[in-house]
Parts: sequence; C-alpha cells; structure tokens
Amino acid sequence: MLTKGYLHTRNEVSYYPKKYDIIVVGAGHAGCEAALAAARMGCSVLIMTIDLDGIAKMPCSPSIGGVAKGQLVKEIDALGGEMAKITDKTAIQYRTLNTKKGPAVQSSRTQNDKIRYHIAMKEALEKEPNVDIKQAMVERLVGENNHVVGIEDQTGFGYQAEALILATGTFLSGLMHIGFTSIMAGRAGEFASYALPENLKKWGFNLGRMKTGTPARLKKSTIDFTRFDRQEGDENPRPFSLFTKEISATQVPCYIGHTNKKSHQIVRENLGRSALYGGKITGVPARYCPSIEDKIVRFSDRDKHQIILEPEGIDTQEIYASGLGNSLPMDVQIPFVRSVDGLEEAEIMRPAYAIEYDYVDPMQLLPTLETKLIKGLYMAGQINGTSGYEEAAAQGIWAGINAASKIQGRPPFLLDRSEAYMAVMVDDLVTRGTEEPYRMFTSRAEYRLLLREDNAGRRLMEKGNELGLIDDETVRQMKERQKEVSAEVHRIKNTVITPSNRVNEYLVKAGSRPLKNAATLDQILKRPELGYRHIATLHGQHEKIDEGTAHQVEIEIKYEGYIERQLRDVEKFKNQERIKIPPGFDYTKVHGLSNELRGKLSSTRPISLGQASRIPGMTPAAISIIMIYLKKHESGQGP
Repeated sequence: MLTKGYLHTRNEVSYYPKKYDIIVVGAGHAGCEAALAAARMGCSVLIMTIDLDGIAKMPCSPSIGGVAKGQLVKEIDALGGEMAKITDKTAIQYRTLNTKKGPAVQSSRTQNDKIRYHIAMKEALEKEPNVDIKQAMVERLVGENNHVVGIEDQTGFGYQAEALILATGTFLSGLMHIGFTSIMAGRAGEFASYALPENLKKWGFNLGRMKTGTPARLKKSTIDFTRFDRQEGDENPRPFSLFTKEISATQVPCYIGHTNKKSHQIVRENLGRSALYGGKITGVPARYCPSIEDKIVRFSDRDKHQIILEPEGIDTQEIYASGLGNSLPMDVQIPFVRSVDGLEEAEIMRPAYAIEYDYVDPMQLLPTLETKLIKGLYMAGQINGTSGYEEAAAQGIWAGINAASKIQGRPPFLLDRSEAYMAVMVDDLVTRGTEEPYRMFTSRAEYRLLLREDNAGRRLMEKGNELGLIDDETVRQMKERQKEVSAEVHRIKNTVITPSNRVNEYLVKAGSRPLKNAATLDQILKRPELGYRHIATLHGQHEKIDEGTAHQVEIEIKYEGYIERQLRDVEKFKNQERIKIPPGFDYTKVHGLSNELRGKLSSTRPISLGQASRIPGMTPAAISIIMIYLKKHESGQGP
C-alpha cells in the first residue's frame, strides 16, 4: 500500500485537463526514443524536460556510434527509431572502425554537429502528432494501489498517465566538480533534480552513486592544428540509417595528438587538488573511459596518452578535447592543456568537470524495463547505471515499446541475447546489475557474428513492422534484398572456375596463389586475401549487386562455418530460454539450493531458465534442480 505524504493520491493534486497514456520524464537520447516509439504506436505521450533547449543534447562527445555502439544505433533504426536518421542529417564525419578485423567487430561512428542534432530531434518530437512537450521539473510520482498514475512538478501541479518512463540521465542529485568546487547541477549550466531521487527512495528503490565527466572545450582559432595528425573520415561514407538516401552535410576532419611528460608532471603535482583523487567524489567512475588523472596513475609507465580534437559543429569554434577529461581546478587545467604540443595558446571555452549522480539498481527492473516495485513505471538510460548516448537510446525505444504494448494489451516486447545487442544489454542489467557505468562492448555478446551492423534490418525490421513502427513497403524491400543475397550466394557456390592464364595472372596480381584445379567461386572467395570484387572480376556478378548486398554475400560465404557453429549454439541457448518460470514460483520450497541462490533468484525473479542460468553464482547443479521442480510445478506437485 502506498503511504500518503510522499506518494500523493490522485485527488490530492491539481491536474492538467488532458490525461496521457504515457509520460516520459527526461528528453535526452533515452527519453526521445521512448516518446517517439510509444507515440508512433498510437499512444498519447507527454515528454517533460527541465529545459526545452536541452532536448537530445550531446553533453559529452559530439559523436554517435563506435564499437558495439554502432550496432545499437543500427538496431534502433531497424525497429523504427530516430537516432540513425538524425545522425545522418547532422553528421560531419563518418568512419568505419575495425575495418582490418572481422565483420563481428566492425562498427560505424560519426562526428556530429551537436546543435543541429538537438534541433533536428526537437523538430521530430514537435512534428509527432501524438507527442506534447512541456518544460518542468518533476519532483514526485503519484500512485494508487501500487500503480503509478501520474507525476507532480516543482510547482505542485500534476499530470496524469497510465504509464511513466523515467529517463533522467545524470540529473538525479547531480553534483559537478571542478577541483574542490562543487556545483549542484545535472550538467554544466543546468539544474539538477534533488526531490525526485528522494521520492524514489521513499517508494522503496535502492539508489547508488556513479561518476562520469567531460573534457574542456577549446577555441578552434587558438589551436595550432599543424602540430596534430589530421584524421579524415571515410572516403565513401555509408549512411547510418537504412532510410537515408544520401549524405549531404559538410564533412570535416578530426586531429590526433598526445600528452607528454610535462603534461603528466602537472597532473601528478596536483592530484591532491583533483576532485577524484582529493576525496570529493564518492561515485563509481567508468573504468573504460578514465579521466586523465586515472590514466596517469593507473598507467604510470606511459609517457603519453592520445588526444583527439573533435569539432562540435560547422558553425561553432568549440573543439571537444577527447582524452583530456579531468576534475582539476581551473588554475591547473589551463597550464595542463597548454602543455600539449599545438595547444600552447589554446583558450578554454568550457572547463572540464566531473559529475556525480544517482542511479537506480537495474536489478529492480523486469526484462521489459518496468519496475518490480511499481506497476506502470519504467526506467531507461543512465538512471539504470549505463553510460553512453547509444545505450540510453536503445533502452529508450525498448521501454517506450513495452509501455505502449502494455497499455494496448499487446504481449511484452522481449528479444533474447541471440537477436540483438540491446537484448544483451537489458539482460545484463536486469540479471546481473552493474557496479560501474555500463558500456556496451562486442565482447559482451556471445553471438556477435550473428549480430552485425549489416544484418540489423534482417534481424529486427519485421518486428518493427509488427509494432507499427516500420511500414510494409520497407519490409518488402528488405526481403527483396535478402533474396538477392541468397540468390548470389547460391550462384557463387555453384559456379566453377577452371585454371587459365588469365585467371591465374589475376589471382597472383591480387596477392593470391594460382589455381591448379577447378574450384567453385565460394572456395576462392574464402581465401583471406580476396573479396567479392575479386570474384566479380573473375566471373562477373549476377545482375546488379549493390555494395551493401555484396558485403553481406561476402560475409555469409567467408564466415559460413563460424556462422553455422553459432547458429547451433543459439539453438542450445534457446532451449533454456523456452523453459519459462512462473512469476509466483517459490524458490524457498526448492530443496537443494543454497540460501544465497534462493535470495538471488527471489530478488531477480528470472522469467526463464536461461535467465536464471546467468545470475552470478548460479551453478549447473542448481539449474538442474530448478528444472526438476519446474516440471513438478507444471504437474501441480511443486512450489
């Protein structure tokens, strides 16, 4: 039962006359995707933000994508999300990462004009007929009978809805640090939310504390770029979104440099004045995105660390100094920045800072991202302990789809770890939790060869169509492309090349060995040094195959054995996922389980035997015991 005083009931609050299906609190990357997905599924949505000028802001790196993150963006796009489309409208550099490695770890990354990104996403929200946008700070949740029914803002005014999605980013009890100066803020120059996290604690949620940060922004005209290595984007960039026909934005370079011994000495001499090392920060930092203080302390044998100067947009002088993030006072930041070759005269336009914020333990969530404590309440993004725009956006569309599905009486939207990177992330969070800012990596996905960027549409587009987020014609075109891939793979496997002077001269010129006996084209294509373009030259190609189709054909043939092996592994994995555990299953009555495992199972409440197997500390013996009791439960003999 909800207690009066901190959980107001409906009749204690003055309400806006319009009642919504869903309220989304926060308009960052998670909130925007959640609102758009739910609205496009037919729900009336109110998205609330502390600042309308902060919608889809890029407060850290002005970039989208990266290793594993690019896969998330492609998956959002394939389901009908917005991030990839906005990326293509505002990208000022495209790069494909890990091109010398296998397709499982190749990812797209863009530099983006951050102001244009914000404007384009705000426009998308404003044009969506089922979305209302309001500027207000949400302070309390309103509930009845363990179900959320609305919110109350800082003025005491309320808004009603059947479901609520919290996508609050770094704003819960946000505290910025520049040296020993601490500022109550969600981001630089923006208010933090202190009443809402206290309200969540009263609901019974366990909150933790995390830390992230951002480097200084430097004035472009004060940098000597001749002292840096110029880094161009891809010569023939491919759009991020499946729906983008051409790239029109101006493309610009980035610049790579390094810190030096003098830079490191300045930091070492002032570690005691750093918020991080001076004891001001209690939140857990991101291990995979360390501050310069962390780098110098943890990697003391290195005399330099990489810096990338990234433009924040076409019409601004601001340069994002990636690699120089810190929590040092300004009188140290200035000489530190200017110790770098090429930055001797650099002017700091915005200082580097660290920020602490509250997050909710994600193990308090169901796989739909609805909370276990309160029905109708969903959470997405950094409130769940994650880090990154892409991770947030993926959770946003997941939560938005599930909130809309529940309201509309649809089945829950649940993907498994063999279907999408976003499913890997959600499963990791709700099953294992996180004690540091969670970041997506290709190594987290067991079936990453099946979860490539190039096949995101094939994996997820039909699911987006079933939800009403992808139109029928787009799905038809995707299926036609897949038919082309299958037809070309079949042709290549059944086309024989015989040795000849022309063939062998070409193979030797391409760095490959000559043919001694007749061979099928797929046998030739499986040679590591050869690609689709080589066999197309040798024997031509079937009709007109575009670059994307050719890329998929090459992957399917070159990695055929590995793909087949992963598909066999997936079938074994799905066998456990198919064994569902009833919501009310009583683990205290399962004999043979340790008290520790009983506690973890009762807390996590796994929905399948597969999810149970991934709980930390779970053993094969315990899984066998649970399986036996599940069979008894089905027959009416068990708990």
